[in-house]
Amino acid sequence: MRDVAFSTSTCSMTRTMGVLGGKWKPIIISHLVQRRRFGQLAQRMPHISRKVLTEQLKELEEDGIVRREAFAELPPRVEYSLTERGQALLPILEQLCAWHSAGAAPGAAEQCGR
Repeated sequence: MRDVAFSTSTCSMTRTMGVLGGKWKPIIISHLVQRRRFGQLAQRMPHISRKVLTEQLKELEEDGIVRREAFAELPPRVEYSLTERGQALLPILEQLCAWHSAGAAPGAAEQCGR
């Protein structure tokens, strides 16, 4: 394998990983295929703290991946959905999953999410 030099200040790979990096962001994006409320996201990801989920959603919103919509209702309601930019990531994430599945040990897929 040959070495490839990346400039950390300008490299698009570095910027991309800045947006998608972290343990939870790709999982959050995959759960936002459908519009969801915060509580629904928290239920689907029981291993993430509410604080971390809030922080990750805020970062994804700042990066233009997630849209946060607050409704002026009682009780307050906030829904999250993917922007067009976020939706464009879905096929990429599916390809990453397919790449992993192709090289994963038997039974590895069943262990995901535990």
